[in-house]
Amino acid sequence: MTNTLRDPRVRSTIDRLFAAASHDDTCEVPSWEALRSAGTQDRADALAGCYMPISARGGELLYALVRSSRPDTVVEFGTSFGISTLHLAAAVADNGRGHVYGTEMSLAKVEHARRNLDEAGLGGVVTVLPGDARRTLAGLRGPIGLVLLDGWKELCLPVLRDLEPRLAPGAIVVADDIDQASMADYLAYVRDPANGYVSVAFPVEDGMEISCRA
Repeated sequence: MTNTLRDPRVRSTIDRLFAAASHDDTCEVPSWEALRSAGTQDRADALAGCYMPISARGGELLYALVRSSRPDTVVEFGTSFGISTLHLAAAVADNGRGHVYGTEMSLAKVEHARRNLDEAGLGGVVTVLPGDARRTLAGLRGPIGLVLLDGWKELCLPVLRDLEPRLAPGAIVVADDIDQASMADYLAYVRDPANGYVSVAFPVEDGMEISCRA
């Protein structure tokens, strides 16, 4: 079975990015208290040098979910430097169908992500949309088969609600960093059967919630 994650170009790019991300604790940013009170664009600009990636195991999970569900349209909220995007794109490439639409507010990160995808040879299956996801995704047509929510945590639920009319039956929605307190409203929503999801937490670093649009 083809697994593009093992391709030398892809593997070297992912390994390089994870190595760089391991130094996030030295990233120079304003105080976290100031960041919490800042607007989303100001936060994105202040953290333009920080990777804030998914975990390696989380990336492998994303790859497996895309390979198994074979979505035609994948949406990623919060592309950053493109580590998660590379895993999604590798799966789309191996499926031989589909396209990934990433979103990122930091223009610097948009450029880095595009270069990283091209370096890995996967730029052709990804479009990275710069700006506020609630605007940039507004014109994206469905049906959407898989969504990764890994942007600002207080926006995960609003972004999901925006996308819901375009979700395919059985669509998979993955949310990262569910251990953060700011994800409480999101988790309450997807875990309430009245809202149309079957949802389960998956034990990777910082936690992922996997929800099926039932």
